[in-house]
Amino acid sequence: MAAHLPAILPLPPVDVMASLFSSLRACGGAFRQGAPLWIPFRSGAFTLTARHWVLLLAWVLITLFAFQTGRDIFFRLTYLIFAVQVVSFFWAAYSVATFRLERQLLTPRAQVGKVVEERFLVHNTGRFVKIWIEIHDESELPGHRVSRVLNALRAHARWGWSARTICRQRGRYQLGPITVSAGDPFGFFIFRRRMPESAPVLTIYPATVDLHAFAPPFGQMLGSEALRRRTHHVTTNVAGTREYAPGDSFNRIHWRSTARMERLIVKEFELDPSAAVWIYLDMERSAQASLWFEETWAAHDLSSLWIGEAGQALKLPPMTEEYGVTIAASIAKYFLRRQLAVGLVAYGHRREIIQPDRGERQLNRLLEVLAVLRAEGTLNFSEVLAVESGRLGRNATLVAITPAGERGFVKSLRETKQRGVRVLAVLVDANTFGGVSEVRRAAVELIASGIPTYLVREGEDLRAALSR
Repeated sequence: MAAHLPAILPLPPVDVMASLFSSLRACGGAFRQGAPLWIPFRSGAFTLTARHWVLLLAWVLITLFAFQTGRDIFFRLTYLIFAVQVVSFFWAAYSVATFRLERQLLTPRAQVGKVVEERFLVHNTGRFVKIWIEIHDESELPGHRVSRVLNALRAHARWGWSARTICRQRGRYQLGPITVSAGDPFGFFIFRRRMPESAPVLTIYPATVDLHAFAPPFGQMLGSEALRRRTHHVTTNVAGTREYAPGDSFNRIHWRSTARMERLIVKEFELDPSAAVWIYLDMERSAQASLWFEETWAAHDLSSLWIGEAGQALKLPPMTEEYGVTIAASIAKYFLRRQLAVGLVAYGHRREIIQPDRGERQLNRLLEVLAVLRAEGTLNFSEVLAVESGRLGRNATLVAITPAGERGFVKSLRETKQRGVRVLAVLVDANTFGGVSEVRRAAVELIASGIPTYLVREGEDLRAALSR
């Protein structure tokens, strides 16, 4: 039988052998450089491990011995090694093909300092035990630890876990995609497949602090004329009644009129006779300053996992940009809780204008913009004030937040105040962030002009700094 094997298994042509050896040479070069060579296929890719190359070399040598000696033992070893490789290949492919993973983002919107949670469910739909499954997550969220290795996942077994991450940096992050890798029991092949599920997007709002007081009491602000405009918000000023329409809230129903008219009657409201608050945030790139810090500090700070949030000081990166955004969000929250209309003006990577409105929906709209706002503006803050503050009426209040201390900024605020607009200033001391600025001189000039001014330094408690 061995004597007839060369006739049954002829050697391949020379060009085929040359192509095979060139492919092996390329694979060997990639292996020597430490980078695995992934071979793509329809639903993923696979690579050959070092064990496979050793076994392949042994198979070539045994095949040569078989043709040279004609002994049955070498031919049987050749068939055995070939069968092991084929079985290992299909085992690894079957393991990764019969694996299912589901991810569910419980909180698509979070805030700095809060915890975002994801739930995962894996399912072995195959009929064999999966020796190991590696799950590699490519999420952009810092410190989001989802990647892991599952061992001995039984046939038709389901297993789930939750991943909780403390949000330390504002922004919009993509969670995923997830790549799954599996291999055979001998470690010859590793198959990789990217899960087809769409990667969810997480938006992290900037942090806010609860201010007990800010500026003079809002009852002393200018602008006492009533604004006779209908609004969908519930205010203290009732303008009249009308019949119920689909979508009206039940708390707007006027029950006495309903009982008298024998049909549902709801109340209509007018805007409160109070001033609108405009927040002007300086996002000019050249005006910002920051101290050097390890950007991965947020991923390793796990103190709030076992320490309650109460009593903890808010930790912000030592950057004037982050302090300015957090201050703007906190001031907006302060005035919105007092039923005042709040708007926002910022020239960052693009012009952001949010018209004044009130309510929880307006706060979410402001936080949504502040979450992705970056200090990439090129327009000077004094120029922004000159362009945008001209639309403010006498019943408006302007809150300027900036790390700059130039004279043009002070002059613009003085001119705005002379038009009857109430002006407040929050200066972030860039000198404490490693920059050079004349904010302290600017603060003295603003106070001398009768403009309430707050000075915030790096590492200072924002609640105390803004409540003085």
